[in-house]
Amino acid sequence: MSNLDVKIQIVTEISANLQKSAGVVLTDYRGLTVAEDTKLRAKLRESGVEYQVLKNTMVKRAADAIGLEGLDPYLAGPTAVAFSEDPVAPAKVLSEFSKTNRKFSIKAGILEGKVIDAEGVKALADLPAREVLLAMVLRGIQAPLTGMANVLQGPIRKLGYALEEVRKLKEA
Repeated sequence: MSNLDVKIQIVTEISANLQKSAGVVLTDYRGLTVAEDTKLRAKLRESGVEYQVLKNTMVKRAADAIGLEGLDPYLAGPTAVAFSEDPVAPAKVLSEFSKTNRKFSIKAGILEGKVIDAEGVKALADLPAREVLLAMVLRGIQAPLTGMANVLQGPIRKLGYALEEVRKLKEA
């Protein structure tokens, strides 16, 4: 297998990962010790995130191959890429890690096929968990229904009070 064939295969794998991943985060890992990198990789694995150090030219070619635009400005210096089917998982783990390790930085991210900057990745990491968001949506849907049920019960309740008063008057 020639060197060109290997590079084509790598670009194809990166393209496939970019397409199947809902959340992708690009990082600058410069200055991390082996122990810190090992700890980061363990946290990412626990969250189901694939983390690879990749050549910028390979990532650029893969992005061009799938029609992803806006990634070029972030492809400078050493780049490691985190791929995940969960759009929030890599952002949460890497953002939390960058808070404790000042040498480590987030360059950019890709969310549902759109490039977002480092601030966008951090904002994504600050979102509540999926279950909490679903509960908030459910509460928003449920509140008007509960209010409507109370409004509809009002006339029935008043009729019950009126009938009770009539019963008391007839007894007396």
